[in-house]
Amino acid sequence: MGKLVVSLDNVVLKEVVIQKERTTLGRRPYNDIVIDNLAVSGEHAVLLSVGEDVFIEDLNSTNGTYINGKAIKKQLLSNGDVIEIGKYRIKYIGAEVADYEKTMVLRPGSLPPPAPPLPTVQMLPASIKVLNGGAAGREVLLTKAVTTVGKPGTQVASIAKRPTGYVLAHVEGDQRPTVNGSPLGEGVVPLKNGDIIELAGTQMQFIQG
Repeated sequence: MGKLVVSLDNVVLKEVVIQKERTTLGRRPYNDIVIDNLAVSGEHAVLLSVGEDVFIEDLNSTNGTYINGKAIKKQLLSNGDVIEIGKYRIKYIGAEVADYEKTMVLRPGSLPPPAPPLPTVQMLPASIKVLNGGAAGREVLLTKAVTTVGKPGTQVASIAKRPTGYVLAHVEGDQRPTVNGSPLGEGVVPLKNGDIIELAGTQMQFIQG
């Protein structure tokens, strides 16, 4: 599981392991992470775990939620992202890094346990090609760990690069994206060469190789 490191004025106040599908942040005492500060709304933001991914969503807070200095409504967290709420800084440490840190707590003289090998496939270059609309024919290379596609506020999805390949997840919007005509569920869907993704009225083809 990933974790959050809460700090104020560069002093770490606490660490919280993300164990639930919904983890709430706010000033009210019933939140999972309570930040007792007037700049923080009673129910300020929520963390949503979807498979191995963690999203943060601002709950229409008074002073907003920021990630790495930019105001957000809902966003997929990447390892090392810094969430800013009021004067508080909350660093997100991804599941793989958090698990690695656990293995580093060793008794003197003991050897670290061998890490289980990750299932990997040959990661060929991948891209998405727009098939319709004004941008038809445009091709976007998937060079980042996470690429978001769609129209913010209407329908947004993310394509994440994993050791085992690329996966698609729903981020925001009442309508869920479809892959080859089938709507996405709550989790992530592995992508394969030639898959047709449709969201916000735009059709895109996933190309790998």
